[in-house]
Amino acid sequence: MDEASMDSAMVGLLGRVTGTVGPGLVGEVIVRIRGGAEHFLAYPASPKERIEVGTVVMVMEHLPPRTVYVTAAYDS
Repeated sequence: MDEASMDSAMVGLLGRVTGTVGPGLVGEVIVRIRGGAEHFLAYPASPKERIEVGTVVMVMEHLPPRTVYVTAAYDS
């Protein structure tokens, strides 16, 4: 899979926060992809959003190789 295909393949995937994501923080999420689960550095898609550990998130943007912008997948 080329890099452009990988970028589009990431958008819309669900993951779980493993390190708090929020303003001024570099968070971490785990996403199931390529037959396994991988960790990515994560930033909030909405600059003021804070997302706590354990929250299910959706990938809104992928910046290769290991950075994603995420938003909470469900209203809390």
